[in-house]
Amino acid sequence: MRIRPSLTLCALALAPAALPAQAPAAAQQAAAAVLALPESLREGATVLGYGDGKGLVTLKKGGNHMICLADDPAVPAFHVACYHDSMEPFMARGRELRATGVTGDQVDTVRFREAKEGKLKMPSQPAMLYSLSGPPGSWDPATGEVKGARPLYVTYIPYATSATTGLPEVPSRGKPWIMFPGTPKAHIMYTPEM
Repeated sequence: MRIRPSLTLCALALAPAALPAQAPAAAQQAAAAVLALPESLREGATVLGYGDGKGLVTLKKGGNHMICLADDPAVPAFHVACYHDSMEPFMARGRELRATGVTGDQVDTVRFREAKEGKLKMPSQPAMLYSLSGPPGSWDPATGEVKGARPLYVTYIPYATSATTGLPEVPSRGKPWIMFPGTPKAHIMYTPEM
């Protein structure tokens, strides 16, 4: 039997992969989320994760100023990120905009405008972000093991430039550089084993 392309596309659109995946248990999500952090910061971190179709919820309240985002079960690749709580207004606004359908560069266009207008509070001191990303299947929720994921470290310094930091604006293997210079999202990139 030959299937017409239009029917194949409809079938793909309704495939289970297009539906939200069930989130792992809160304890599993929290354990994986903090793996991006240095070990000394893990226990005290707040963890936001997924459950019961309610979107992002607080899985664990911490007290060390670090907020970690659990792996999104609706996305096949593994990704967790932790950042200083001074970045939460910026990060939360990005999540809010994406939830309303704003995509790509438009998210930053809105956030940059709101920061310039004083509507979006940016940190007054450098703020760190740690992330860990891997291909689909790199995290096993049952064992808690992550294999094949790569770390990325970022220090946010809103509005920083090459002139104010002495950092280049062009990446160079194994060396830090500044991305989005002069914007609210300016940050120093560190990519181990680039």
